[in-house]
Parts: sequence; structure tokens; C-alpha cells
Amino acid sequence: MPVVVCPACDLAHRAGTAPAAERTRCVRCRAPLRRPENGSLDAAIALAAAALVVFFLSNAYPLVAINYNGTYRAATLLDAAEGLYAQGYTALAVLVFATTVLGPLLQIGLLLYVLIPLRLKRQAAGQNSLFRLLSQIRRWTLVEVFMLGVLVALVRISAYAQVMVGVSLWSCGLLMLMLAALANQTSPGQFWGWVERSQS
Repeated sequence: MPVVVCPACDLAHRAGTAPAAERTRCVRCRAPLRRPENGSLDAAIALAAAALVVFFLSNAYPLVAINYNGTYRAATLLDAAEGLYAQGYTALAVLVFATTVLGPLLQIGLLLYVLIPLRLKRQAAGQNSLFRLLSQIRRWTLVEVFMLGVLVALVRISAYAQVMVGVSLWSCGLLMLMLAALANQTSPGQFWGWVERSQS
């Protein structure tokens, strides 16, 4: 019989037959063992499509503009990675590019690739392997860490220069929230439930 381990206290439970829409809790610490898996596939696809639009906005417009003694300079997300590379911080530039540009794009693209066929009662080629890859990519999509670093830097720079927040900064903040909502909406349990329903 399958076993479910409590994420809070590590107590092992026998997996019950509770409906997918019902939340189950640990008998010892009352932490949730399984959350309801009754999300909407259409809502997940719409959220992923909206996140893709916001992603392109985040990369098309300046993140921030700085005016210092009459010198105006604006930078996009790609400019940030390119600037780090030009200064000799190759590893940091690759990390910034991978976690703020490549990671979110792969996450959104893979989700749309596997979810749209499910909506049509089909399965995408390599669906299972790609969803497992998506779970790994989610761990390295660190838009929130980048945003925190940018905000700290802007506060420090604002004492010496005029700082103008660009459209991209707001888009990045919105993208961060949308990626978190997508991760919640397309949890592994929810995804495999959609797969089972598409086969019936």
C-alpha cells in the first residue's frame, strides 16, 4: 500500500482513498499531507499564456534607468547579464541569465507544451520526462532572489543618482507572482490527475 510521509514531522501514513478534492492532515501534527487537486486545466493554460506575455514585457523594456550628472543609462534584464560578463564575472552572468531569463522561459514553454495537448485529450511527445524536467527547472528559477537584489541595489544607488523604475521591473514582479501561482496550480499531483482524466 502506498505511503505518504508528513512534510512537517516525517510521520508515515498509509495513503487513503480520500477524494482528490479533500484535504488530508497528519494525525500527529495536523500539517496538510495532501492538498485538494481540483484545479482547472483551462485556468492553468490561461495563466501560463499570460505569464509568457509578461515574460516578453520583462525582457523587451528597460528594467531601470539611471540619470547621473546628465548621463542617462537604461538597462534590460539581458543588459544586466551582459554587463556582468563584460566586467569579467562570467559565472555570475551565466547564473543571472539562466535563473531570470532562460529558467522562466523554459518553465512557461514546457508547461504550455504539455498542458495544451492534455486540454485536447492528447499527450505531448515526451510528456512525462518533460514534466519531471520542469520540476527540476522550478528549483532554479530564482526571479524573486534577483528582484530582491535589484531592489537593494536601487535603494543604495538612489542616494547618488536619479533612479527611474522601468516597465520591466514591474513586469518582473508580476512574473514572480505568476510563476508562483503556476507552480501551485500545476503541482505534480494535479498534473498527473489531469493526465489520468485525459486518458479516460
